[in-house]
Amino acid sequence: MRLRNLTCGAAVAMAMAVMAPIASAQTAGCEDTQFTAKAGGVYLDAENAYLTEGQLQTATQLVAKLKSMELNCYERSAVIRLSAGINVKAGNYPAAIRDLEEALPTFTGENRIETLYNIAQLYLQTDDNKSAVAKLEEWIAAGAKPNKSQNMQLATLYQQLGNNTKAIYFLEAMLRQDPNPNKQAIDFAVYLYNETGQKAKLADFLMNKVIPAFASDKKYYEVMSSLYYEEEKDHKAFEVVKAMYLAGFLKTENEIMRVVNFYNSFNSPFEAAKVMEKEMNAGRIEVTAEKLDTLANLYQVAREYDRAIPVIQKLAKQTNSGKSYERLGRSYFEMGKNEEAEKNLRLALDKGGMKEPGFAWVLIGQIQHKAGDRAAARAAFNKAAAMGDRGGRGWLDFMNSEDETKRALATFDIRVELDELKNRKKACKLTEVLGGEAADNCKTVDAEIAEVAAKLGEDPEGNPLPKEGDEATEETDDA
Repeated sequence: MRLRNLTCGAAVAMAMAVMAPIASAQTAGCEDTQFTAKAGGVYLDAENAYLTEGQLQTATQLVAKLKSMELNCYERSAVIRLSAGINVKAGNYPAAIRDLEEALPTFTGENRIETLYNIAQLYLQTDDNKSAVAKLEEWIAAGAKPNKSQNMQLATLYQQLGNNTKAIYFLEAMLRQDPNPNKQAIDFAVYLYNETGQKAKLADFLMNKVIPAFASDKKYYEVMSSLYYEEEKDHKAFEVVKAMYLAGFLKTENEIMRVVNFYNSFNSPFEAAKVMEKEMNAGRIEVTAEKLDTLANLYQVAREYDRAIPVIQKLAKQTNSGKSYERLGRSYFEMGKNEEAEKNLRLALDKGGMKEPGFAWVLIGQIQHKAGDRAAARAAFNKAAAMGDRGGRGWLDFMNSEDETKRALATFDIRVELDELKNRKKACKLTEVLGGEAADNCKTVDAEIAEVAAKLGEDPEGNPLPKEGDEATEETDDA
């Protein structure tokens, strides 16, 4: 922020301001209150020349003549200020400063305060900011109360001199005076707070004063978001970014993906996916395989499988890869849609390029096992095991265990049946011993026992039955 040089009109205005105290001035320690006749005449001629266009040279010569005369204290003070006014009007600011610095000890009260301020402004025109600030501080110490533009000037000067702490002091004084600062002042405040590391003040300033006043200005939201991010207040940074998105500030792919990533990092994958799919449909996010993969991941993490399926279908069609069709098959499997799952898993196996083809066979085997086709399931698990998939080996062991359990249960049932028959035979014999009439099923019990025992490979006495080959061997030996 630069301070402007005086325009021609402004220079004249300052010259008049320098001259203004003359008529009513009461100089410090001076008892004289008026001009003598001789000096008064020359002074009037000089002042008229000063006020007349094109007569500055004449005014300068008359002031030089006055300075060579013996003047009383009142006259000297008036002449010095007239000289300063002439020099200001002529653009000779260093000479005007010398005049006013010389006259300054003779001024009191409001005249002194006003003169200090004028000297400071003249120093600014010579680019001597350090002297200007010193004179303005002296001006304040003399009792001046800076208005908002003067406080802004002091803030700017101190910032240019590298003293941001003092710059903030005067800037905040200006902000207290002006409830509705302009954008130049706001940007200056943001800069100073940021430069001095006053993050809390900056955040408060942006939230309570700036954004409500300039709600349509994107840059203030960006500063706010960056501020929270630097302070590791990620949740607050996300709230600002979300507000920017909802307000329509974020339009590029990178900006919108930042919103998506924020949602995902705060465990809101479904919201992230909704934003991403909406913007892909709107054309603000390019529909690439990478983006489709990300979108599908978000829906799957959110367990929104119905929404993930169409995305994965697009991905599979776009890439035509085994990897994509495998993913589609897995998704259908997770949803319990086994027919679609097996179809896409087999398609993936045909296309190849899968990272874990064995696992695809495991899933196919599970589908067949659930459908009751144990032969097809075992064949699928064997293929998985052959590819080194431990899941396939595990399922084969499980199916073997199922078969063994089934056999064991069948044997147990046969033995229970055999024991029941043997108990019936005992009951029949007891009835016979007691002279009772045997039941009809007693007549067939021996045959039934032999039949059931044969299922266990035993004779009715529990001895192993000879195998067919063993019987043939015994006949040969007998021969």
